[in-house]
Amino acid sequence: MKNNIILIGLPGCGKSTLGVQLAKAMGFAFLDSDISIQSKVGQTLQSLMDEHGYLALRQVEEDVLQDLHTSSTVIATGGSAVYSSKAMEHLKKQGTIVYLKVTPATILKRINNASTRGIARAPEQTLDDVIAERLPLYEKYADITIGNETFIDSERVIERLMRSKR
Repeated sequence: MKNNIILIGLPGCGKSTLGVQLAKAMGFAFLDSDISIQSKVGQTLQSLMDEHGYLALRQVEEDVLQDLHTSSTVIATGGSAVYSSKAMEHLKKQGTIVYLKVTPATILKRINNASTRGIARAPEQTLDDVIAERLPLYEKYADITIGNETFIDSERVIERLMRSKR
């Protein structure tokens, strides 16, 4: 059944915040894959990376996403979900992939805790590096791209998504 909405985008683009609002507006369930990952491993994303490295986080994320079999659910993925083609292909079969597009400058303003937020990246990568690396992947997997520069616009984003699901 392909009636889920899967939100992808950079950390800080509003996937979790908007996802809850969208699920409520549509009468859908809400699932935050970062929380699912933390439940599975029994620790925060950052502590998982601190102990086992960023590739371990990406592997657990891939496993969690591939295990999802839901319907009528808004799924907020982790920002690094797009590194797994297996997980993204699985999600694409289950719903519409929505890329919440935000400019790099906005992300850099919103993220003030990059070193403790649990962003899956190599130790030498800056947030700018992560942004540059991921943007083409978000574009690649998106069925719909919607700008979400200001959280004030969330009602318009939700209206647009609801229209696209009719």
